[in-house]
Amino acid sequence: MSEHAGNLKQQVGRYGVWSVGLRAEDPERRDERAEAVAELERLGFGAVWLGGNSSARNAVPLLRASERIVVGTSIQSIWEHGADAAAADFAEVEAAHPGRFVLGLGVSHGPLVTDYRRPYSTMVEYVDALDKAGMPAGRRVLAALGAKMLRLSRDRAAGAIPYLVTPEHTAQARETLGEGALLAPEFKVVLDSDPVRARATARAYLASYLELPNYVRNFLRLGFTEADVTGGGSDRLIDAVFAWGDEDTIRRRISAFHEAGADHVALQVVEQDPRGDLPREGWRRLAALLG
Repeated sequence: MSEHAGNLKQQVGRYGVWSVGLRAEDPERRDERAEAVAELERLGFGAVWLGGNSSARNAVPLLRASERIVVGTSIQSIWEHGADAAAADFAEVEAAHPGRFVLGLGVSHGPLVTDYRRPYSTMVEYVDALDKAGMPAGRRVLAALGAKMLRLSRDRAAGAIPYLVTPEHTAQARETLGEGALLAPEFKVVLDSDPVRARATARAYLASYLELPNYVRNFLRLGFTEADVTGGGSDRLIDAVFAWGDEDTIRRRISAFHEAGADHVALQVVEQDPRGDLPREGWRRLAALLG
């Protein structure tokens, strides 16, 4: 996949924005979302990643409202969207907006899926079906945490989009992926230099993720302890998976992912309601501090 991944690396650039709010389907906020993605493009972000079990349908309005920025799903659940339908949707979007849509796929989490089973094998079957339907492997990426899914990302996709990870995970993932594949981790940012307030904002958002075993297991593999992943997360865990502080600190924390081997970092601005907000002033501040 290295040739296709190289093209994708160039398209998405070093920085993108990860947002649940941009995937929302509330018609009353359609114009606001269109204005927001057009501004993100002007600010220089290379990609928008749509959280919350997103699909091609969520990407289309943003693609129409912009000219160059790449829009990807992060992620589309393989349990809720059949492979044949996903391939057909991709082909339709690709025809209208060539080279600008990336299908990000993931296996979600056991507590969120009825009849959750054999996630890795099911993902292999899913990408087999995508291949059969003619969906190009170079335009899909996988939400991979463990080594097996990372290898699948390398061999059957353009690369990986790990969520809720650290630079240490990025270094391990790069070793597994090799140099060719795209590695685009998500990273959360709280634009607040007050430690008590920033950690409180981060902890309130992290709490629900600590109920999902895939993330907890990954934290334990990275050397965190059971104490770190209980009670909303220890300060040690919060400080590892969120950037907060002054501009120099946040810039340094983001740079650590690139230094560890990331090609692109998908930045999620966390405020009081990150699942519903469009933190446009936060995105402007990020763009300014990143230069």
